[in-house]
Order: sequence, then structure tokens, then C-alpha cells
Amino acid sequence: MAEIATYRTLLTTLLERYAQLATGDDEVETQIIIDTQRDHYQLVQVGWQNKRRIYGCILHLDIKDNKIWIQHNGTEIEIADELVALGIPKEKIVVGFHSPYKRQLTEFAVA
Repeated sequence: MAEIATYRTLLTTLLERYAQLATGDDEVETQIIIDTQRDHYQLVQVGWQNKRRIYGCILHLDIKDNKIWIQHNGTEIEIADELVALGIPKEKIVVGFHSPYKRQLTEFAVA
């Protein structure tokens, strides 16, 4: 359970850091969405820009089966490498947006 608590803290810190980097104007809000009961973590942008609706997920991370699943990465940064730099072992990270077949070809967990 201590491992999960550590993951929760690290994911929250990671989202807060990326929220600070998100560019937007007064009409586009960057939101951090955290559900610690079900272990879902998201960074989204919501608002209006030039009369056009803006809504999109930047990052979506989950904790499932004692592993961190990267469900979506809308950044140019390798989030898996960021997690490793934060001390999370590669075998505890699943790049969930890749098919299970592709996951076998990486140094990260398959599931």
C-alpha cells in the first residue's frame, strides 16, 4: 500500500508540474483531475479560443494492479522516462496506449 501512496504523490506532482507548463490564455483553463479512490489522473484543457471550443486531454495516467498505466500522452515528452527519473521501476510502468504486442518490444511492462 505504501507503493501506491508513493505513486499517487508522484503522479500528482507530475501533473502539477505539467499544468504550470501548459500554455493558454484567459479563456482556456488547464485542469488537473485526480480520482484517488479509483486512481485516475488527468490533465485537460477546457475553454474557448478564437470562437472555437477547446477541450482535450493532455495526459491520462492510471494506477492499476500496482502499476502505472500511461493511457494517453499528448505531450512531446516521454512520460515513461519521466516516471523512471522519479524513481519508478520500468517493470511498474505500462505504456497503455500501445497495443500489447508493441509493449513486448519495449523495456517497460506489458500489463
